[in-house]
Amino acid sequence: MTSEVGRRSVLRAGAGAGLALLGAPALAGCGSGSARAVTEGPVQISMWTHDPGYIKTFQSAVRGKALTRGSQFDYRMRFTTAAGTDIVTRMMAQAVADGDTPDLVGMIIDQFPRVMGSRIAQNLFVDLSETVRPFDGRLLKLAPYSVDRIPYGLDSDNSVSVLYYRQDVFDRYRIPEDVDTWQELARIGERLHEQHRISLGMVATGDNGSIVNAFLQFLLQRGGGAFDASGGLTLDSPQAVEVLEFMARGVRTGFLMALPDPYGSACAAALKSGRLAATVMPNWYNVYGLQANVPEQKEKWRIRTLPRFSGGGHEASTLGGTAFCVLKDKPNTQAALELLRRVYLTREGQLLRYRSGGFLPTLKPLYADAELRGITDDYLGGQRVFDVYGRAVADLPIFYQAPGMQILIDVLGGPVLNALQGKTSAAEAIKSGIRAYRQQVKR
Repeated sequence: MTSEVGRRSVLRAGAGAGLALLGAPALAGCGSGSARAVTEGPVQISMWTHDPGYIKTFQSAVRGKALTRGSQFDYRMRFTTAAGTDIVTRMMAQAVADGDTPDLVGMIIDQFPRVMGSRIAQNLFVDLSETVRPFDGRLLKLAPYSVDRIPYGLDSDNSVSVLYYRQDVFDRYRIPEDVDTWQELARIGERLHEQHRISLGMVATGDNGSIVNAFLQFLLQRGGGAFDASGGLTLDSPQAVEVLEFMARGVRTGFLMALPDPYGSACAAALKSGRLAATVMPNWYNVYGLQANVPEQKEKWRIRTLPRFSGGGHEASTLGGTAFCVLKDKPNTQAALELLRRVYLTREGQLLRYRSGGFLPTLKPLYADAELRGITDDYLGGQRVFDVYGRAVADLPIFYQAPGMQILIDVLGGPVLNALQGKTSAAEAIKSGIRAYRQQVKR
């Protein structure tokens, strides 16, 4: 076990740049690393998160008692909410100062790379290898939160990307709902836009994060990716060029609509007007994108698995996620780890998470569970959504991250945007992003 002095030295070296951004008081937690470990009885777990859905989930877990029955702990929760970026920065600041860190922390997927270098994750979080070992091959989405193939977080949702589409629009213009490939759907979409100014997908043109996320969502489906399991850059690939060419042609022909992001006012207007009649987004877009912006279009939307790329790849993709990590060597570490296991690695816990916040199970066998298979979605016209999610999960790509992920997003956003706008070729855009990334990571 790393000593407290040693751990703070490592964290201070790795997190110094982030600490310079602090401008608000540190968040409050409970306990200290020097206090005696709690092994039974009453325990108050301090949890930091950005999303009230996770608060609702854990509140339900400890108040209902069914999930904690038989535990040696009597759980209470204390929650602190903040922006996802602030949570990571303040957590590292508290760790450096030997201050109050949380027992459980929710880390947005694009923030986790901040702890992947300089042994920050190893010094902050519990190694979950033994916790997940009984689920070998059945637990999804460990890769984005693993360092040197060791998992440090459990994802709250599979974030399975599917094709949302307006069934009424497809019926009106006789668009088959079972189009097999993207190339076929693109040909249909080009004609539809030319004749009726309707698009069947979107790409982002706003901030670098939105731009690169839209690109990666297609790239992962095509069988490519940004990094491999060892953290090596894999962006220099024919798949990356092919996907960016596909997106650029889609924008040029109107098949894909260029929007600043999938959530803002421009997208809401496109949905309301009917000009955007289909889009690739994860399962959570149902609530946060469609129902939030176009509740009046209830029963008009449906989902299906993604059309395939004719050159190969997967039937699904993924975008987003939030993992929960347990802080190590704290009085409540053992209790927090047990609570996380009960909420995230049991059938009852995974069902609770779906009911509380619509979070899809991360255990593969549950996609054949009779209770879940029978669930229908009123907004999606009473569709049995797990029939779609089950097929998608069976062919879900693995998403690997690396410490340089945020650098890659920053340097790749501009070149991808230039390709989408026809200012450069897809091949040159990929090469430009790779050159800039390699220059940055050498510094």
